[in-house]
Amino acid sequence: MSGHSKWSQIKRQKGLADAKRGQIFTKLGNALTIAVKEGGGIVDPESNFKLRLVIEIAKQANMPKENIQRALDRALGKGEEGELEEVFYEGFGPQNISVMVEAVTDNRLRTQAGVKNFFDKSGGRLGSFGSVSYLFQKSGLIIAAKEGKTPEEVFLLAADLGAKEVEEGEEIEIYTKPGELHNIKKALEDKGIKVLSAELIMKPTTLIEITNREHADKIISFLAGLEDLDDVQKVYSNVDILV
Repeated sequence: MSGHSKWSQIKRQKGLADAKRGQIFTKLGNALTIAVKEGGGIVDPESNFKLRLVIEIAKQANMPKENIQRALDRALGKGEEGELEEVFYEGFGPQNISVMVEAVTDNRLRTQAGVKNFFDKSGGRLGSFGSVSYLFQKSGLIIAAKEGKTPEEVFLLAADLGAKEVEEGEEIEIYTKPGELHNIKKALEDKGIKVLSAELIMKPTTLIEITNREHADKIISFLAGLEDLDDVQKVYSNVDILV
């Protein structure tokens, strides 16, 4: 098993506790709307895999059903809200780490200005299109609990199912090809593995190791602050925090 990056673990521990509940529901609502639009307007989660993933996350966050329905209606052009679109930004953070920002917005200029301002004031810099995206690869990520099975058993089972990579930390991270995420998730659950979450991510292909505690704290603060911006959905980085 390859070395475990602590940033993804820190994000999960940070989870819902550090964020405002309303902000979380807004971001999930935007993600639901985008999932429907990217799925060709399909609001049936059984036929729209990305929508199914977001609905599962929304339910885990205890998002009210009416909020979910409102987001689905917005995707179909109902309601008075503006049109949403998904945008990506690339840049560099403290210690020159590479960063990809996934955002959803109804105003590109506002969102870009907010992201750029954050980079500038936090010791980073916003890059141009393609400046760091070549360092990331779209992947499926399944988080499994260490319950009932040893990490070695989960590793062998995931490998047999076609997983690309497995990493061990407090939980077990299983990486898949994007199109195989659902099938591998379901197969793991059928085998008695407790799946905590499943999502599509941008996985770094190379990592920058951070062994200095002060540098690590600054990077964590930078990434967490970036994720807290209203229009930002997810932040990906090639940092590997080892302290």
